Amino acid sequence: MNKEAIKKIAEELIPVHKFLGLKIIELQKGYVKVKVPYRPEVVGDFRNNYWHGGMLATVMDSVGGIVGSTYSSSTKDKMATIDLRVDYLTAAKSKTIIVEGELVRLGKRIMVTRMKTYIEGEDQLIAEGKGVYSFIRTKKIE
Repeated sequence: MNKEAIKKIAEELIPVHKFLGLKIIELQKGYVKVKVPYRPEVVGDFRNNYWHGGMLATVMDSVGGIVGSTYSSSTKDKMATIDLRVDYLTAAKSKTIIVEGELVRLGKRIMVTRMKTYIEGEDQLIAEGKGVYSFIRTKKIE
């Protein structure tokens, strides 16, 4: 696992991540923690300036993919979302969010991850989810 390469790809080369200002704040094999700042473009409830649920789901899906990248064997590996489930537990205030993702299972072709979303500096869980991904590695990894 090349942490610097994963960080560069995730933060600088994926346009939606760059647009959102996604930053990796912790990265280990099978685990990632990211930070995404609040900005007006992520609003879904204009009356209260809460995050749009689809924006939260997008970040959670991305975090699941980043978890997978910690198991990549090459930049030619293929990963695609099969299923994403998000449970929204409370409104996401107009503040920076933190999303954590961890590996649940990695098979020969399928990967499952679990994600949790919080407001930065707060303990209350605002959303949690599970992602299932098709994950095809081009080389065998040790």
